[in-house]
Amino acid sequence: MRDARPRHHISSAIVVTRPELAERLCADLAGIEGVEVHAHDGGKIVVVIEGPGPGALGETLIQISSMEGVIGAHMVFEQSL
Repeated sequence: MRDARPRHHISSAIVVTRPELAERLCADLAGIEGVEVHAHDGGKIVVVIEGPGPGALGETLIQISSMEGVIGAHMVFEQSL
């Protein structure tokens, strides 16, 4: 029998930018629903993305990838709760 409870998905990701853009980009990322900035060092920013399913996480990662100043955004881990 399948569990009918709604699932919640979380993912960690690394966002890469130029070091001089990191502070501004952290603020921009924090403004996206379901995104939390946890750390940054130079041009690498660690974020957690939360959403109702893997599709929502992927859409958010695409949104992040297309932001001005982002060189790359890479999902590191995903968990369904």
